[in-house]
Amino acid sequence: MNGVSAKKIRKQQEQEGFTRNRFNSIGRVPNAIITTILSLISLLMIVPMILIVIVSFSSDASISNVGFSFWPAEWSLEGYQYLFKMGDQVLDSYLITIFYTITGTVMSLSVMSMFAYVISQRNFVAKKFFTWMLFFTMLFSGGLVPSYILNVRYLNMYDTVWVFLLPSLVSAYNVIILRTFIQTTIPDTLFEAAKIDGAGHFRIFVQIVLPLFKAGLATIGLFNVVARWNDWFTGMLYIDTPQLVPIQTLLQKIQSQIDFLKNNAAVAGTPDGVALLRSLPTQSLRMACVVIIVLPVLMAYPFFQRYFVSGLTIGSVKG
Repeated sequence: MNGVSAKKIRKQQEQEGFTRNRFNSIGRVPNAIITTILSLISLLMIVPMILIVIVSFSSDASISNVGFSFWPAEWSLEGYQYLFKMGDQVLDSYLITIFYTITGTVMSLSVMSMFAYVISQRNFVAKKFFTWMLFFTMLFSGGLVPSYILNVRYLNMYDTVWVFLLPSLVSAYNVIILRTFIQTTIPDTLFEAAKIDGAGHFRIFVQIVLPLFKAGLATIGLFNVVARWNDWFTGMLYIDTPQLVPIQTLLQKIQSQIDFLKNNAAVAGTPDGVALLRSLPTQSLRMACVVIIVLPVLMAYPFFQRYFVSGLTIGSVKG
């Protein structure tokens, strides 16, 4: 009975084109080797993050004596305590950074996806011109000084939320990726069928492109989220109001001030002042800042992971 069932299964696989051969099958030994290698690679990525978390809960004295260790000589919360002593400033910076990240990502994806849809249309007359203009910005840029003059003097975006949203609204590299994604995964017959049914470009984009576009949008969206979340330089250049300072800029300023004070502790003038400055946390504070910055991104990654998997498998199954 088992032999008959095996023959039926084998026959069915041959009919469906899933015959086993050396190119689409893997034995137990190679499978175990690949699993071991991938597990070691995963550990190499996880272990440094665990070490950072442990060091953030270590005292500076322990770090000075034994260095970065998984078993510190003394546990301490002084790094986190110093951050929370700032009161509402850390919370305000956290909230405004979340606003910058979410709003900026949604705006960027909206503009870039529509731009990518337009230049992906084969019958669009000005497609080559706009594609060339987009590619030109990848090769040449005005630089820091002209962009600062443009944003401050002409666009009046100094010390406003718009400086985090508008200048970084479009990334030429991401638009090209989205355009390629549309051209390679969405057949032209879908667009032609929708036009025959009387649908306009906006309706085609909303009802056809976007549902088939989730994997590409999720990939570019995660890149955009990480870039905006880690952006501290924009806040340092353009922001003075404490309520608008992003968390990365705030933590970078805190760390720079502590390093300056500890390296120039002699200017305090009194032994008590010198002792107080030298007691400020340095390494543990730095690691606490890393944990605070990285944690939201790590929490957001699982929501994008399933779209990465679907994006990898697109095109592997033939209709």
